[in-house]
Amino acid sequence: MPNKNDIVTVEITDITPEGPGVGKTDEGYVLFVPQTAPGDIIKAKILKTLSSYGYAKVEEILTPSEARIEMDCPVFSKCGGCVFRHISYEKELEIKKNLVDAQFARIGGLDVRCEGITPSPERDRYRNKAQFPVGRDEKGLYFGFFASHSHRIIKCENCALHPAFYTDILAAIKKWGDRYNISAYDDATRKGLLRHIYIRDGRSSTEIIVCLVATGNTPKTKELIASLLATKLNIVGVVLCINDKEGNSILSDKFRTLYGKDHMTDTLCGLEFDISPRSFYQVNHDGAEKLYSIAAEYAGLTGSETLIDLYCGTGTIGLSMANRVKKLIGIEIIPDAVKNAAANAARAGVENAEFICADAGKAALDLAERGIAPEVIVVDPPRKGLSDDVIKAISDMSPERVVMISCNSATAARDAKKLSEVGFVPTKMQAVDMFPRTGHVETVVCFTKK
Repeated sequence: MPNKNDIVTVEITDITPEGPGVGKTDEGYVLFVPQTAPGDIIKAKILKTLSSYGYAKVEEILTPSEARIEMDCPVFSKCGGCVFRHISYEKELEIKKNLVDAQFARIGGLDVRCEGITPSPERDRYRNKAQFPVGRDEKGLYFGFFASHSHRIIKCENCALHPAFYTDILAAIKKWGDRYNISAYDDATRKGLLRHIYIRDGRSSTEIIVCLVATGNTPKTKELIASLLATKLNIVGVVLCINDKEGNSILSDKFRTLYGKDHMTDTLCGLEFDISPRSFYQVNHDGAEKLYSIAAEYAGLTGSETLIDLYCGTGTIGLSMANRVKKLIGIEIIPDAVKNAAANAARAGVENAEFICADAGKAALDLAERGIAPEVIVVDPPRKGLSDDVIKAISDMSPERVVMISCNSATAARDAKKLSEVGFVPTKMQAVDMFPRTGHVETVVCFTKK
């Protein structure tokens, strides 16, 4: 086994979803090396050794991978966001598809593989949402992103994944904050006012909502609004979210509208949706339309089915399929999202939809007790995946098909195994790249009842 500070020659043969490349020394010792690409041959300096693997950094690239491209972001090595900016997009897609296949085989123990991977229509500037932590130094307020596994803010006000006009919004807030000496929240001391700047934009509507997350009421509100409106952007609402609690949760349930509306409106799959700050809405608009199209295809709707949409958010998935079912029931735990979903259905003239505000597991069990027997269930859980209560409720309702959309292929593989154990066989699967240049990938899986 090598020792710390040793220099070794390694060929990188794989890469993890978190970004580090994987290679072995001549003796077979595994090393994880950040900012490397499969096919690189490097000299690596060992930083830490454990019994079966270790961590290293690049000392010299001896032979670059054919997949390696020039890095185009000044904070790529520091920010905890992108992990593939040094690798060609074609190679990134291959890596992500292989990752999904490997996890369904290893974690799920299932004989199902992706039919392919659908690329994102845009590789940069695709995100319609951003959450910037706020800091303060001798030059005033600054914004950026947390470094990986820390609360240290890496300054970055023009991220390539966000639209360029987000920079103008941050500049307007900085101008106001510096003029009136607005403080930034400090995790260590738990003092300060501004914690995060949260921005959402409607890619079809061009509407923008700006949310300031703070530990209390912000002063000089009129001046803040004036500074934001001076950008001449289509800002339809400015909202204050008061969050004075410790922890990593960005938003609380305390909101106050400072200007305009408490939500924005956007069009997705031909339908208009109201989206409040806490509502779930896919961050890649054009990619979401591709994702939902695949989900609808897998659902195999004929117009006679009852469809249950678990974790429905503002209703985007279910409403996009409402004209192909007899009855739609959406379930979501966030009250604002349920309110938005009901309003979205009314605006679209959808009369066959019902939305329930409850935990997905409890609501699904209640529906089972009411004797509701859906032919199809669509489920789009959070990253932690499905609870055992939800899996039991799905089993009790015994649908003909289940379509699972997941942003975490590891928990999707785990849940697919559990669903297979209660009688639902995964028959088709597709990877969809909704988050180019990051380590995340969406997966759509179709299950049929045995």
